Amino acid sequence: MPEHRPTADALLARIKERERARLRIYIGAAPGVGKTYEMLQEAHALRDSGLDVVIGFVETYDRRDTQAQVKDLEIVPRRKVDYRGTTMEEMDVEAIIERAPKVCVVDELAHTNVPWSRHNKRYEDVLDLLEAGIHVMTAVNIQHLETLNDAVAKATGVRVRETVPDTFLDRADEVINVDVTVEELRNRLRAGKIYRPEKVEQALTNFFRKGNLSTLRELALRAVADEVGEKAASYRVREGLEPALIPERVMVCMSSNVLAPRVIRTGARIAGRLGAKWYAVYVQTPREQPGRIGARDAEALQENIRLAESLGATVVRVKADRPSDGLVAFAQREGVTHVIFGQSARSRLELVWRESTLNKFLSAVPDAAVQVVPLNEGGG
Repeated sequence: MPEHRPTADALLARIKERERARLRIYIGAAPGVGKTYEMLQEAHALRDSGLDVVIGFVETYDRRDTQAQVKDLEIVPRRKVDYRGTTMEEMDVEAIIERAPKVCVVDELAHTNVPWSRHNKRYEDVLDLLEAGIHVMTAVNIQHLETLNDAVAKATGVRVRETVPDTFLDRADEVINVDVTVEELRNRLRAGKIYRPEKVEQALTNFFRKGNLSTLRELALRAVADEVGEKAASYRVREGLEPALIPERVMVCMSSNVLAPRVIRTGARIAGRLGAKWYAVYVQTPREQPGRIGARDAEALQENIRLAESLGATVVRVKADRPSDGLVAFAQREGVTHVIFGQSARSRLELVWRESTLNKFLSAVPDAAVQVVPLNEGGG
C-alpha cells in the first residue's frame, strides 16, 4: 500500500497545473548576461519541435548578436501610441491574443506602459496572455524585483524605479538564472555588446563596478534557489508530505565542449557558496564512445575532467542514449538541488538537443534550481 494518498485538493491542483498556460522567467544579474539571447534560442528550438511561437516584444538595443537570433521568428507588430508629441511602441496584447500562438516571447518584464494602455505594467499584460492560454517566456534583471529594490539600491547606489512584485514569481512554473562571470560581463561592455561606446566608461565606473556585479550575481543565485525551494515546500504541504531535509547538492552538466570550463567554474562557485557537495556529470552517448569520439573533443573532455577534479568535484561518467536521460536519472538518484547547464548554439542540431535536455530536466526534476551559463558572446 502506498504511504500517502493525495487529497482532493491536491488532485484538483494537479489538474489545474496541467491545464494552465506555463510561464518561464529568465533572471539575470544585469543587462548583457544573455537573457534575451537565451529566450530567442529556446523560441527557435520550440518552433523547430512543432510549436507555434511568436515574439510579442523583444528589445535588442541594437546588439548585433541578439538581433541575429531573431532570424525568421514571427513578430506580432507593436501597437503605436502618440504620447506628448512622440510616437511610442508598446506590445499589442489584443493582437497577440487574437493571433493565439502556443508560445509568446515577452522581453523587458518590468517595463511601464504609456498612459491609457490596457495595463500600467507589462507583467500585467503577461498575466492576460497566460489567462488566454498562451505559454510565455519572459526576462527580468534581479534589481527589478520589488523586495530586492532596497538591497540593490544600498549595494549599488542605484535605485530602480520599474519593479515587478515578487508574487509574480509565484505564478512562474520555471525560473532560470542566466549567469556569466563579472569579468566576462565587463568585457562584453568594453566590446560594445551592451551599451553604445560613449556610455561604456561611465557604466564601468558606476553600475558595472566589480563589487556591484558580484553582489547582483549572488542575489540572482539566491533568488532562484529560494523560489524553487518555496515551490517544492508548497508542493509537499499540499500533498501532505513531511518537510524535506535534503542537503544541497550541485550538478554541473559537463561536456566535451572547449568552453565547458566556464560551466565547471560556475558550479564550483555555487557549491562553495552553498557549502554543498557537487558533481561534474558527463553523459557518454553512443556517438562519443571510445573509438568514435573525435580527437579534439576527447582532448577537451579530459581537460574538463582534470579541471573539475582540481576544483573539488566528484566526476561522474554516465552512459545513456540521450544526454537528457542520463542527467535526469543521476539528478533524481542523487537528490540534486542545483543544476548548471552550458548554453551554446554551434549548430541547429546542438540547439535542438540543448532545448530538449533543458525542458526534459525541468519537467522531470522540478525541485532543482537551474542556472544557465552562456557559452557565447551574446548579450541581453
